[in-house]
Amino acid sequence: MNALRVGVFGAGSWGTALAAQAARNGHVTTLWGRDAEQIRTMRDTHRNTRYLPDLELPANLQFSDQLEEVTANSDLLLAVVPSHAFPSVLAEMTPHRRPGAGLAWATKGFELGSGRFLHEVAEALLGHDTPLAVVTGPSFAREVTQGLPTAVTVHGEHAAFSQSVADALHGPTFRVYTGSDMLGAELGGAMKNVLAVATGIADGMELGLNARAGLITRGLNEMLRLNQALGGRAETLMGLAGLGDLVLTCTGDLSRNRRLGLALGKGKSIEQAVAAIGQVVESIQTADEVARLAARHELELPICALVARVLHGEITPQEGLKLLLSREQKPEYPAGLFGA
Repeated sequence: MNALRVGVFGAGSWGTALAAQAARNGHVTTLWGRDAEQIRTMRDTHRNTRYLPDLELPANLQFSDQLEEVTANSDLLLAVVPSHAFPSVLAEMTPHRRPGAGLAWATKGFELGSGRFLHEVAEALLGHDTPLAVVTGPSFAREVTQGLPTAVTVHGEHAAFSQSVADALHGPTFRVYTGSDMLGAELGGAMKNVLAVATGIADGMELGLNARAGLITRGLNEMLRLNQALGGRAETLMGLAGLGDLVLTCTGDLSRNRRLGLALGKGKSIEQAVAAIGQVVESIQTADEVARLAARHELELPICALVARVLHGEITPQEGLKLLLSREQKPEYPAGLFGA
């Protein structure tokens, strides 16, 4: 495979991990960050002392705080910024993008305010003909940088571009699969953050492993039903982008959203919980957007709805539990969910 010029936008833990992965694969990779001091430190030390201090970054990985320059010099653009920053960073990149350069992103969530999926944001700015893809799946950055086995998936409508993204990142311990359902892949990556808060709350309240398993499974049900209403494919959510990411985020204590739920379940306020984590927690905004999507399609998503109410301080975790357990008994799956 020919070496690509890869620009990775976002110098957090996940952006750094993916940039390191591309550089190790022999691609000319530049990691962009807005914080000039952080970038200078990374260039001097070849470490991301803020997020991944134990990882020595590849010697061939380059660093820059010049967004226009990195964009203009890259064949493959990979955005790894928080969802609230995705539209503005993409808007800055757009005028400088090389003709034919495709955009992938490893951001999970919705556009703040509008609730649009990120592929809709990208298409509006770049046009439908621009190759686009989302990188998603069960992947903690710290484990990736430690060389522990990880599997993710790349979904996009331009098969050749999705394959090029997969090839750029695939390695001995980092398996990358491909698919073509961007909507389903993005929905899974967003909703699992909300459901991780729910399982974290349950574990913080010491409700047991049965409760955790029940929440994960019924949470997957909510993902599948909203996905069906939006036109996504059920099989996408039964794979890495849905079930895989859901299980990891709901059970792994490296998950910020799970840790938020744990703190709430132990009696911390939302302000205390967010402050203790010290990083972006996507679930707060995402819970609101999921609630809006559910209302638009006249769907009941009780777990996600109650998480949103807890995050807004409308009810306590204990009150949410009582409401959830008092719901009427019903069939496990609605007819037609899997095409039957």
